[in-house]
Amino acid sequence: MQFKIKQKKKIIINITSLIDVMFLLLIFLLISSTFLEQPGIKLELPETKNSDTVKQREFTLFVDKEGKIFLNKTEVSEVELEEKIKKVLPEMKDKAIILKADNKTSHGMVVKIMDIIKKSGVKKLVIGTKNES
Repeated sequence: MQFKIKQKKKIIINITSLIDVMFLLLIFLLISSTFLEQPGIKLELPETKNSDTVKQREFTLFVDKEGKIFLNKTEVSEVELEEKIKKVLPEMKDKAIILKADNKTSHGMVVKIMDIIKKSGVKKLVIGTKNES
């Protein structure tokens, strides 16, 4: 007596439609999600322990401990700072300015000046520091 051996049928799962559905879900999530931008000033901070050396720019903004503001050695009041920066903005090659503030200057004053710089259209703000030896 001989028995017939039944061959097992291979189960084939067609994943083409599954890939299509996953792709559509991904597109839906990307379109429907909202990206909230937190208000603030963007700074590129160095990732190393020692600071990066940046080539001296043409435009430097100094703030001394009394709160006096100097744009390239010319004293400027806080009120006219935005106008002065807007005037020299076309002369800036990469729309960058260096901010050098005395360490005794109040934090609020520095943040206020950084906000004025951002409003005036400067694209890159470099914070000047001194290397510790």
